[in-house]
Order: sequence, then C-alpha cells, then structure tokens
Amino acid sequence: MSSLSARLASVVDALPLRPDMRVLEIGGGPGAAAKAVATRIRQGHILMIDRSAKSAALATSSAAEEIAAGRMSVRHVAVEDFVLAEGEVPFDLAFGIRVGALDGRHPELTAIALQRIADALTPEGRLFIDGGDPLREIRLPQRSAPASR
Repeated sequence: MSSLSARLASVVDALPLRPDMRVLEIGGGPGAAAKAVATRIRQGHILMIDRSAKSAALATSSAAEEIAAGRMSVRHVAVEDFVLAEGEVPFDLAFGIRVGALDGRHPELTAIALQRIADALTPEGRLFIDGGDPLREIRLPQRSAPASR
C-alpha cells in the first residue's frame, strides 16, 4: 500500500485485528490507515471519524472503493461529540493516532472523549493510541447506562 507511511503501517500491523471486526478510527485524516484496516478486516467494517470536514471529505473520496464495498464509512464528527447512530452496532476496537483529546494536548476533552469511546465499544472493546511501541492501550471508563426510551 503505497499511500501508507511506514509509521502508519506499523500501527496497523500492531492492531489486534480479526476478519469480522468492527473498528472505529478516531481522527483518521485522509483515511490511509482506515483503508489499510478495511483491507484486513474483510467482512468487518471500519468507521473513520474526524473533526475536520476537509479530512472527512478527503477520506470519503480516497476510499470510494472500500465505502462502496461496505467495509468502510466516514463521519465528520469530533470524538467528544461522537455517539452511535440509532441502531448502530458497537465497535470491537478503537484507535487514534495524534488525537489531541487522547494524547494530552487537549486535557479538557480527555474525560468526555474516553466516555464517548467507551459508550461506542462492546463491553470487551479496546482502545489503542500512539505513544507506545508503536501503540499503547488506554483503559476506558465503564460504559454509561443507555438512556431509557
């Protein structure tokens, strides 16, 4: 995959991916890592979110094949505002590289971002961010109780 840098390739290689997995990428930028994950999870699905409308549009355009195949989708939303859509199945794994709300650059957003991620994952879901070798796993808070309808 020529569009994937060596750094992002090492991140994707380090993720504990399975072929049927649902993956959430936070802050995916132009979508290079999400496209690589989509290739590896075959029958699974990756949702890439990004707070930048420009990045979300670029990822949508560059991943047209993966999106058409149903292996990938893109949403323009900040992690601290992210919630599962009505009826959306929770994710098995989440990852984010250079996400300010997760790496200490925006500590005022960290708690809400971690809660939003926890609420979007299955009870066994895991979160990985950069800062390890190449990744480190972040402990998530307990999921919020679902709102009664």
